[in-house]
Amino acid sequence: MEESPGRPKLSGEIRDAFLKYFEDLGHTVVPSSSLVPHGDPTLLFTNAGMVQFKNVFLGLEHAAFRRAVTVQKCVRAGGKHNDLDNVGFTARHHTFFEMMGNFSFGDYFKEEAISYAWRFLTGVLGLPRDKLYITVFHEDHEAESLWKKVAGVPGSRIVRMGEKDNFWSMGDTGPCGPCSEIIIDRGEKFSCGVQCGIGTCDCDRWLELWNLVFMQSMRDETGSLSPLPRPSIDTGMGLERITAVLQGKDSNYGTDLFVPLIGKVGDICGRKAAETGDVFPFHVIADHARSCVFLASDGVSPSNEGRGYVLRRILRRAVRFGKVLGIHRPFVEELVPVVAETMGKAYPELTEKQGYIGSVLAQDEGRFFKTLEQGQDKALEIMEHALAGGTKVLSGRDAFILYDTFGFPIDLTKDMAREKGLAVDESEFELAMAEQRERSRKKRFGAGIDFASFQESLSGLPATEFTGYAKLVDHAVVLAILKGGDLATELDPGEEGLVVLDRTPFYAESGGQEWDTGVFALIMPGRDAPAKAGYVRHVQESPGGAVLHTVKADMPGIMVGQKVRCIVDKDRRQGLERHHTATHLVHKALREALGPGALQSGSLVQETRMRLDFAHLAALTPQELHKVEDLVNQAIMEDLPVTVREVSREQATDMGATALFESKYGDTVRVIDIGGYSLELCGGTHVRRTGEIGQVQIISESSVAAGVRRVEAVAGWAALRKSREAAGLIADLSRRLDVPPESLPAEINALKSQIQDLQGRIELIMHGRIRALAGELIDKALVISEAGNRKVVVSRQDHMETGEIRRLGDELKERGSTVCILGSNYDDRSYLLVMSAPEAAASGVDSVAIVRKGARVLGGSGGGKAHMAQAGGKEPGALDQALNAALEEAKALLVRVYGGPDLNDR
Repeated sequence: MEESPGRPKLSGEIRDAFLKYFEDLGHTVVPSSSLVPHGDPTLLFTNAGMVQFKNVFLGLEHAAFRRAVTVQKCVRAGGKHNDLDNVGFTARHHTFFEMMGNFSFGDYFKEEAISYAWRFLTGVLGLPRDKLYITVFHEDHEAESLWKKVAGVPGSRIVRMGEKDNFWSMGDTGPCGPCSEIIIDRGEKFSCGVQCGIGTCDCDRWLELWNLVFMQSMRDETGSLSPLPRPSIDTGMGLERITAVLQGKDSNYGTDLFVPLIGKVGDICGRKAAETGDVFPFHVIADHARSCVFLASDGVSPSNEGRGYVLRRILRRAVRFGKVLGIHRPFVEELVPVVAETMGKAYPELTEKQGYIGSVLAQDEGRFFKTLEQGQDKALEIMEHALAGGTKVLSGRDAFILYDTFGFPIDLTKDMAREKGLAVDESEFELAMAEQRERSRKKRFGAGIDFASFQESLSGLPATEFTGYAKLVDHAVVLAILKGGDLATELDPGEEGLVVLDRTPFYAESGGQEWDTGVFALIMPGRDAPAKAGYVRHVQESPGGAVLHTVKADMPGIMVGQKVRCIVDKDRRQGLERHHTATHLVHKALREALGPGALQSGSLVQETRMRLDFAHLAALTPQELHKVEDLVNQAIMEDLPVTVREVSREQATDMGATALFESKYGDTVRVIDIGGYSLELCGGTHVRRTGEIGQVQIISESSVAAGVRRVEAVAGWAALRKSREAAGLIADLSRRLDVPPESLPAEINALKSQIQDLQGRIELIMHGRIRALAGELIDKALVISEAGNRKVVVSRQDHMETGEIRRLGDELKERGSTVCILGSNYDDRSYLLVMSAPEAAASGVDSVAIVRKGARVLGGSGGGKAHMAQAGGKEPGALDQALNAALEEAKALLVRVYGGPDLNDR
């Protein structure tokens, strides 16, 4: 490719040139949104540039601009959009990537989009025109004509494609339209053979650079298309791909986005990628390191569910390929500074959170190394058991247990199974994974209003004006009523529905703060005071800004067009305000006490309590908790003013205001300034001065996930009630123990010592009882003469706890029993224990086989190891039959293992 002076070539230059080009064309530069989609239960991660504009395209939100340009960070490593398994195998697939895109919301359309894209690629970036090819939807004659007219592309370089390749839709229903791809011919050296061509192969010669989506239709439930009133544009171009083209690299991994990472991996393992002959592990680790760093930066922590589950999978896959390179220690933390240095200019949060990100990843990686040996032992045990059962296929459920419990990668399980001559039932494994994802999805999102199903009903409604910052009582007009998802004209007494008003003082659930409750009232003829017409029990805001009040009607009168008096529950609102302002104070105090990295990653504000999740690696000491509590209450006692300012996002950033990753902000933001002590972006309601809070008590501190801690606290009246409860408890204990409050600690310690002493005495008595019982049972043992006079003890000991039964079994083994079978009915359940002497277990007298015979009779299940197994069931009346069944199995095994020559003659 011929070089053009001043042509952007480095990845950072390309990113900046793209934003400036479209900004000069009147587009608003919109910062990348978080990788954690705000309020979208359909996505694990932001996986495309249009995700943050999804509600705008659906008509559920109205943007303040008609044109936008973004460089959006994206992850595709879970759910429907998952490139994880392709990473490293191809030159262009990644779990993390940057998507550059320009958007039009009913402003310009095909001609401008085509012109803008062509001029940027050929003019700004200097790509050769004769190497660029175009694909169009086979029915989109307009697009083909415009490519010829606007860009001068000859028909020989325009390829018509079918719906599968060149028609985009948001889902089964909703906005959709044809798309047009810009493809570059990279030459014969990338060809896959004679049949190589656009649409006929997927090799790297014909590389898609940019996809232009012409959103022009709406698809309904029947599949029919109708024209959109405001056709829009959605485009996407991967920064990694275009950088590889401009830098003349065969692979994205050869660009300045990856080379520093690959070099660092080489330093760690002591080998350079080019010298190994196998660059695959280097590419996987470099890609996965970027994903891990960006996900951790956006508040995702490794865990066993949801987004954290995906992060853990990526991290541990990187560790696995580190082991392939001979790295047998935690190392991913060492890659964090490289990612921060490479990407920090575009994403400064990487530099700011570098220490925290490294600690989160190092902690989980270290935990993985510690559990890896346990996982290997468990995997070997499971595989040996499968082989003993005569199967050649390892259960996918077992493989999932290894993954879910031990973090054992499925790839490693498959490798170990292959060495043992086993295959893994991958379809069953995937089914177990899907079931877990569904459980995680339900846990994460719960039941809520499906706003998409109300799209048509809500589309014509204006955003509801919120008046609740200034007043708790207001008058409003009912604009719409929904019952069961359908529009209605009124609510009858006893009915519940969603009511939309033109204005409301009721705060809708948002930003961690719960909703207001209260009543709708009507002015009735002949009454001095308004009559309660309905109770407002929940309030939510739709993506388009219409506030939905969940109302249960008490009397007729709530109907469309009716004017109602809205009365917010004052006590609940004040409780919410106290706890919300307290949340800000706790957040600030945590960062002051623990360091700037203790940033909030989630919160819940309720009427009677608050909780705050924050980034921190270790449990807080009592001294640290006291310091946080003291800082908060000091701010309360100083009665600091709480002021609200509405400014632009840029002004808020310049002021140093803290913004939270899980929240979504518009161009104008509310900054809550608590006397200069705390400065945060927030849309919630707050007290006017900190003195209104009264006091704050931290009531608990715990772990939520790796690198994330949680504090819970109470404020105001709730704190006073908590103090009274504590004082009452102390007074009650003082009265019961007949000592003054100050003597309680010493008295409790004395009682604990006394209890321990008595427990020791009981233990001695029980031990003597068990020894005596074992002597009696061994004297009555059943002797199996056909098995060389081996002794079997069978005994039922009702009401004996499981720990006591185990001690009895140990004692019987010590006294010479070959097999002991013990049973007990305890707490409405039956319990079986089987113990085999070590020599017998090693020879094939399997306790598991024996106990399972009894378990079937009890209607339960059992398991364990050859020397000891146990079972339980819900059929206490069948315990004797269960003991007999287990005995018969034990006798058969003993005879099979120890039977002499004379037995074989019979």
